[in-house]
Amino acid sequence: MRYIRYFCIAIFAVALIAVAMANRNMVSLQVLPGEISSLFAVNPSVELPLFIVILGSILAGLLVGFVWEWIREYGERAEAAKQAREMRRLEREIARLKAEKHEGKDEVLALLDEAS
Repeated sequence: MRYIRYFCIAIFAVALIAVAMANRNMVSLQVLPGEISSLFAVNPSVELPLFIVILGSILAGLLVGFVWEWIREYGERAEAAKQAREMRRLEREIARLKAEKHEGKDEVLALLDEAS
């Protein structure tokens, strides 16, 4: 199974390298549209190879998706934590009730009662 994973990673790496080699041309990336940049009298732009723009966009999309899912699953994580706290509380209560039940009994008989 490990070799299959390495093979898939290698294929993915070759595909990324092929995309990078095919898109080496320089492109001008403007941060603001022309209408908005004229209002602020700034025109920030940068020259980058196209593959950096493509791979950077993919990375930015992945990060936005991960953050979106983390925020979306907050309610489920909070409910799971609440249930875990409740389970620990109930386990402590069960242990306390068992201790009260066997209070004043012979230790051997109490162990036998707990086992059954």
